Amino acid sequence: MPPSYIITDVGSTTTKAILVGPEGRGARLLGRAEAPTTVEKPFEDVTVGVRSALRRLEEVVGRELVPEICRTPGEETRGQYWYLSTSSAGGGLQILVYGLTKSVTADSARRAALGGGAIILDVMATDDGRQGFVKMDAVRNCRPDMVLIAGGLDGGNIQYVLEVCDVLNAAKPRPRFGSDFRIPVIYAGNKDASETVRDTLSDLYDLTVVDNLRPTLEREVLGPARNAIHELFMSHVMQQAPGYGQLSTWVDEDILPTPAAVGRIMELVAQRQGTNILGVDIGGATTDVFSVIDGTFFRSVSANLGMSYSSGNVLVEAGLDNIVRWLPFNISPYRVADRILTKLIHPTTLPGSEQDLQIEQALATEAVRLAFSQHRTVAVLLPRKASFISTRFFAEGRTGTHEQVAEAIDVSKIGLFVGSGGALSHAPRRNQAALMLLNALQPEGKTFFSVDSVFMMPHLGVLSGLDPDAALNVLEKDCLVPLGPVIAPAVVGTLGQPAVSVSLTVDGERITALVNAGDIRVIPLAQGHKAKVEVEPLGQTGFRGMRRFEFDTVGGTVGVIVDARGRPIPLPADPEERARANARWATQIGAYDLHGEPAKAGDLE
Repeated sequence: MPPSYIITDVGSTTTKAILVGPEGRGARLLGRAEAPTTVEKPFEDVTVGVRSALRRLEEVVGRELVPEICRTPGEETRGQYWYLSTSSAGGGLQILVYGLTKSVTADSARRAALGGGAIILDVMATDDGRQGFVKMDAVRNCRPDMVLIAGGLDGGNIQYVLEVCDVLNAAKPRPRFGSDFRIPVIYAGNKDASETVRDTLSDLYDLTVVDNLRPTLEREVLGPARNAIHELFMSHVMQQAPGYGQLSTWVDEDILPTPAAVGRIMELVAQRQGTNILGVDIGGATTDVFSVIDGTFFRSVSANLGMSYSSGNVLVEAGLDNIVRWLPFNISPYRVADRILTKLIHPTTLPGSEQDLQIEQALATEAVRLAFSQHRTVAVLLPRKASFISTRFFAEGRTGTHEQVAEAIDVSKIGLFVGSGGALSHAPRRNQAALMLLNALQPEGKTFFSVDSVFMMPHLGVLSGLDPDAALNVLEKDCLVPLGPVIAPAVVGTLGQPAVSVSLTVDGERITALVNAGDIRVIPLAQGHKAKVEVEPLGQTGFRGMRRFEFDTVGGTVGVIVDARGRPIPLPADPEERARANARWATQIGAYDLHGEPAKAGDLE
């Protein structure tokens, strides 16, 4: 009989448990439950929260689960269940990054740490403009779980690498957990300096030396550093956190950092589907963006962009006008600010009216837009060829220059967008989630929208290392909710004139829709139903060089979404006209029933 899997994700506030097991022709989600995480006082033992979540899961599925996994050390029997876990409790894996040059090796190290599932405490470099004593104070006070050092191209000067080591030795940072715990340090720099670094740091730190993550200007090798981060997270950091020593004896595979597990399942989906993927997870305090572009995984964390605790920061970074511009009604910007700041003070409150909900969704749109913009600075391609002068410049360890890199993300080449987090996953209508994603990400060409209904991606990520087919089956059938295919030309002609013709052939029956420039149109296609889609741009409409094209697709909860507004979305400058346009678009996509007319100011009282 195929095995069943008990999987927990120990979050910073909530521990979520699921049971995956055989049902019908494949693995399915059999139950889900959650309980408060207990890494902080008064419990200071993460296993208390894990047991509570499992007890609640037992009530849901009607099975006894706790004795199956809560074993004493050395007990080998595994029964019929495998137990797996991920964790971001206690603030997740917190890393200090130190590089030679801010725009080259330090930036590569930042990408390696983010891809390894880390929260980055600070990124330091010899050319970051800070005095030595300022850096020393920052290192001494940051309390990292781990330090990642990247310095110099192979064959270059080792002087600056030794300066980094001297700062670490002088600062003597203390670990976040434990008092006699030696902080793990990963050195992923100039291979010629490896032995000297070992001699310099080994007395005070638990040093691991891996391949240089930036051996040349044209090459970036992040895998060894990421693997070392995962291994040290389990073997060192987790052993110091409250209760994790016990938890590590229960699991059948290593505990993964939650973001690393999400990355693993996304990489698997991208590989199986042969497409590029971008996912965004918007929380109360942070927004994470993940992407897999041409087989390379990227991750960014926007630490102060969220829907409750960080709503005030979204207001500051986006600007009030940029939030108001997405509202389907005309309102004083100051009243919008008042509602957002009220959410900051009372983060657990829910919208009290439809207009309050629309303000929250406008805030979410801007949070996702900002996080996506920041993600573009992480998802970059290195220059294919460096000049002799620039190679010599960096090899000698000189600083003060900026590397020319290219963005890896082309929105017209992303085949799947996945939205997650309360604002997207729990929107009253799936059509509202689709509208937020359209406005925030502004995809081009043809793509597909889905939302993560219950945020199981960490669970399925750790499962994918053991049983990838089971993980993908649950992801498709129980986790991701398909919204539908999206067709979006980059350029459209005169507003109100036909911009694109879209034909669907379903079970031999063909229907054709003409969509005017400046409009959104949803063509019905039931969830799971297959269709052949033919797209023909009309007039001046353009799809980045593509003329007529066709593709096969399946329906989602919304239908086939045709966004003929153009890119970037042209928003009228006049507040009344802009509100009317937003109301029309919200009605066209089925997000709200506004009949194309903005709400009156009195509706908000």
